[in-house]
Amino acid sequence: MNGFGEPMEALLAPLRSLRHRHRRTVAFLAYTGTTSVAYAAAFLIRFEFQWRPAYTATFLLTLPVLLALRHGTHWAFNLTTSRWRFVGIQDVGRLVGATCVGSLAFFGTASALPLPLAVPRSVLAIEALLSIGLISALWLGYRTCFEAVRRYREGPAGGERIRVLIVGAGDAGYMLVREMLRNPVGYLPVGFIDDDPYKWGMRLAGLPVLGSADQLPALSIEYRIDELIVAVPGATPGQLRVLVEKCAATGREYRVLPSVAEVLAGNIRVDQLREVRIEDILGRDPIELELSELAEDMAGGCALITGAAGSIGSELARQIARHSPDTLLLVDQAETDLFYLELELRERHPDLRIIPLVRDVVDRESMDAVFAIHLPTHVVHAAAYKHVPMMETNPGEAIRNNVFGSYVVADASGRYGTRKFVLVSTDKAVRPTSIMGASKRLAEMVTLELQERYPGTVFAAVRFGNVLGSNGSVLPIFKRQLAAGKPLTVTHPEVTRYFMTIPEAVQLILQASLLPEIRGHIAMLEMGEPVRIVDLAENLLRLSGIRSPERIVFTGLRPGEKMHEELVGPEEETVETAVRKVRLVHSVRVRPTPILMELPDWEIALASGAVGELIASLSPLFPALWRTSRLADESRTIDIELASHERGLGTESTRKPVPARPEPLLEDASFRQPLS
Repeated sequence: MNGFGEPMEALLAPLRSLRHRHRRTVAFLAYTGTTSVAYAAAFLIRFEFQWRPAYTATFLLTLPVLLALRHGTHWAFNLTTSRWRFVGIQDVGRLVGATCVGSLAFFGTASALPLPLAVPRSVLAIEALLSIGLISALWLGYRTCFEAVRRYREGPAGGERIRVLIVGAGDAGYMLVREMLRNPVGYLPVGFIDDDPYKWGMRLAGLPVLGSADQLPALSIEYRIDELIVAVPGATPGQLRVLVEKCAATGREYRVLPSVAEVLAGNIRVDQLREVRIEDILGRDPIELELSELAEDMAGGCALITGAAGSIGSELARQIARHSPDTLLLVDQAETDLFYLELELRERHPDLRIIPLVRDVVDRESMDAVFAIHLPTHVVHAAAYKHVPMMETNPGEAIRNNVFGSYVVADASGRYGTRKFVLVSTDKAVRPTSIMGASKRLAEMVTLELQERYPGTVFAAVRFGNVLGSNGSVLPIFKRQLAAGKPLTVTHPEVTRYFMTIPEAVQLILQASLLPEIRGHIAMLEMGEPVRIVDLAENLLRLSGIRSPERIVFTGLRPGEKMHEELVGPEEETVETAVRKVRLVHSVRVRPTPILMELPDWEIALASGAVGELIASLSPLFPALWRTSRLADESRTIDIELASHERGLGTESTRKPVPARPEPLLEDASFRQPLS
């Protein structure tokens, strides 16, 4: 490359300077020269390379006319303003159009002129073909020389480039190689790999298709490959998983192209290459839901998101901000995370009214003030405690935040005329064996019961499985363990979970809010088959280039954890909706006493420290919780320990006594009335 680029640089430097200063003049002179040469050559070809003196006068009289018409059509077809270094198929198409129009105009003009001899029609056709060929060659030559010089001038230090093999000889691979060859990005593409035997031996962008993916180890050695790039953006997770395993077997680094949408848009760039993520090989096709109606639904409204600084809440804020609400209220207690989310959204949406609110969703007076001032039209309640083992040791806080917090926000939504309230729930709410799961099931029941109290508001819940990459989920834990060189901890070899990505979860929430039949129901996503956690761990190790089974350690199920999660309980059934893969959950058994009537007694139990008694009172609702939760057997012990802790905080004169009957959080008398 250096031997070719250095003399070419010296040759093109003055031409490039002239071209930049006088681009239109240079193009005019170049097109004049090519047209003149093409016209003269057409006469020579017509008369078998013998110049006929009788046609000299005709040639000289008609050449200015031809030049004028050629320049006119070039200007009309915007060829004089084209940048030669960027020419493509569209430019050649415009050149053909301009040449044909100019030739037809020249034929009519030449026929009307009093010429000694008429211009032969074959000369007109030959000249048109030669003009197209010469100008195309001029463009191609300039572009080729420019790219060669650019690679020479801007290439990596020392001329060393990474030798890469492209897995996938399709459109995406071709676009990627073309980008590598056009720009000095530090990569040297060597060839393609494809499992289609009909492509073997073919050349694409000048590079050979060397063989199949099964030959990757041998080909990587033979061609001294440094890195592999998987350019199959349409591959299913299963297909990608197979390709990743074959790439990993070579011992080389490997990366993957972005999504199909970016490929179709023609936006493939080398800087978009990324490492393979665990989501890419999750085991099922990613789910994409259409949100075309969301902008119309949100237009001019005020959206409130609780838990806005969390993984789901922040993505909800990003998606909703793109769909034209008038105001976006971000509610969370994590003020630092909320601060950075606000900065991000203000930068992306400078015209959107964004109001960050540091609030506790259980504080009814504070939340009432938010609703009274801003009157939100849409509420998504994502604030919740979600870590199962931690909530087993903090059951009171789980009930307070997940149940009473949900009630406070949902009830305010009804009282202040919110159009839609959506609760973010979890599959752990189905036949719960943990305090966290029970609290989320109670939040679902509270939400749906409020539909009868406030018919003017749409109340709904959305239930889904584990969210990959969310704060505290299994994937970030695995990655931290890998970074620290520790083994990955899995509770049990057979434990399974339903998984979805953060974008999928947010799409489900927003799509569910648009369903006309969602009123008073729970929506769920068809998530395919559950994934074994040990398979997830093995895939992550494989992506990290680790193939040792000793890097996975089994620790046993923790308190409150299930072996397998469910999306639908035995007392529930699902029905289809207008949206593929989204179903509604119907309860086939109605509880005789509404949960809303139980809340005041539970509030008193929480305030008086009788957490164990409260948990014990849930046994009729959740028998599985009573059987499996260690809190069930220790309910009295918890109450005693809490009381002892209170007594140890100080003397009677320094402690605030626990009231026998606290000021109720749920003060309205309607709680004691059965629902109509």
